[in-house]
Amino acid sequence: MNFSKKTNEIIMCKSKFIIASLMLVVINANAQFGKVLGKSKNVEAAKKVAKAATLSDDEMAVLSLQSVKWMDENNPIADAGNPYADRLAKLVKGLDNEDGLDLNFKVYLVVDVNAFATPDGSVRVMAGLMDLMTDDEILSVIGHEIGHVKLGHSKKRYQSAYAISAAKDVAIANSNGGKILADKEIGNFVENVVNAQFSQTHESASDKYGFQFMVKHNMNYHAMHGAFQKLANLSVDGGKGSLTSSHPGSAKRAKRAKEWAEKQDAKK
Repeated sequence: MNFSKKTNEIIMCKSKFIIASLMLVVINANAQFGKVLGKSKNVEAAKKVAKAATLSDDEMAVLSLQSVKWMDENNPIADAGNPYADRLAKLVKGLDNEDGLDLNFKVYLVVDVNAFATPDGSVRVMAGLMDLMTDDEILSVIGHEIGHVKLGHSKKRYQSAYAISAAKDVAIANSNGGKILADKEIGNFVENVVNAQFSQTHESASDKYGFQFMVKHNMNYHAMHGAFQKLANLSVDGGKGSLTSSHPGSAKRAKRAKEWAEKQDAKK
């Protein structure tokens, strides 16, 4: 998931986070806190790290909104009347809620071929993706990204990023004030979210969710095959700053989406 030109260098240096190694990093970081921050702050930081794994849904929503607010402030957004904004608004008309999740949509006027959804239901689509794909293909990508949220993948990603942010700096937990992390830490948190990648299992599950999303809403479910095929073609040329970097194996996934579509056709 790529958020803006400001994060392109970060995204090109993506790291894979594994829970076991994550905890090792956290332990080592805490060992250093004692020297730098003093015992009391070291204990406080350790509490925040431990809390990452038990963030409540309400706290997760606050953290998600806090991060989306930061991203919206640091990316050019297409306002109503802009062709990109009007096109997306037309595409998602009626999609105010999906499977109990309230949704809101915006377009970032950046060249990245990407989109993402966050635990609070915010969906952000990049202009670069809209330039590359048809309306139906865009909807299939949106369905996939919503799948990451509904299946709990995004929450785990945020928990991991929160744990690392807490280890870097002493975080705050003031959900009543609309904040989980200190203002100065949000940028680092978003960086950690960007660097984390979904597992192949999570990607496959979200692909399936996205396909079923298309079927459920009587959309052109064949479009998912087209979307992945375009990403596969893009990856041949490098695909930097695109979904190909965080969603590998696009050709294989295009083939799988085509098989799903053919099976769905057979049911008619």
